[in-house]
Amino acid sequence: MGSLAQREDLQDDEDKNSAFTWEVQANNRAYNAQFKEKVFLCWRRKKYKTNVIHTAKYNFFSFLPLNLYEQLHRVSNLYFLLIIILQSIPNISTLPWFSLGAPMVCLLFIRATRDLVDDIGRHKSDRAINNRPCQILLGKSFKRKKWQNLCVGDVVCLHKDNIIPADMLLLASTEPSSLCHVETVDIDGETNLKFRQALMVTHKELTSVKKMASFQGHLGRRAEPADH
Repeated sequence: MGSLAQREDLQDDEDKNSAFTWEVQANNRAYNAQFKEKVFLCWRRKKYKTNVIHTAKYNFFSFLPLNLYEQLHRVSNLYFLLIIILQSIPNISTLPWFSLGAPMVCLLFIRATRDLVDDIGRHKSDRAINNRPCQILLGKSFKRKKWQNLCVGDVVCLHKDNIIPADMLLLASTEPSSLCHVETVDIDGETNLKFRQALMVTHKELTSVKKMASFQGHLGRRAEPADH
């Protein structure tokens, strides 16, 4: 009985370890949208994020409080703010408080203006990337959509010199050996040319739009086995 119970416990552990931590099915938005993750108490949200790129720091409502909060976290600004507070006390001050208050307000305004201009540029860049066209397989044909409308599990048709603002898995290529060359760019501007190759089973199978529309491949990641 003891050995049987031990084997059952080991089998249960193997089943838990073999469970997928995430799973994606191609061409099935409804299936991928059913996965939820717990955020707080009963509040749950979709496990998979959208493809909307958002690099801007502020919006119309958060700019003033958030920028002021960030600027007052600088040691130099805190020092000048402390001096202004001390100068507002008549018993220990020899100068009016606005002698340092006015320059500090001008400095905060100049830095806020610079941050605003930079953030407007980020908003324009995000909007341009999100609104770039791409071809997504919907139903039985590829339709022209925006990159921000791309969902997890969608099949996308890419062409030469296309910019890809998303993580993609290569399923097939027009090359005989299913090769694909990708140029990546680092933050410092350095470019690297890399090659990717699809699995031969998908390369030989996905030879037409009809076969791609009926493709229901699964992609998942299993949980790491627990240490005993």
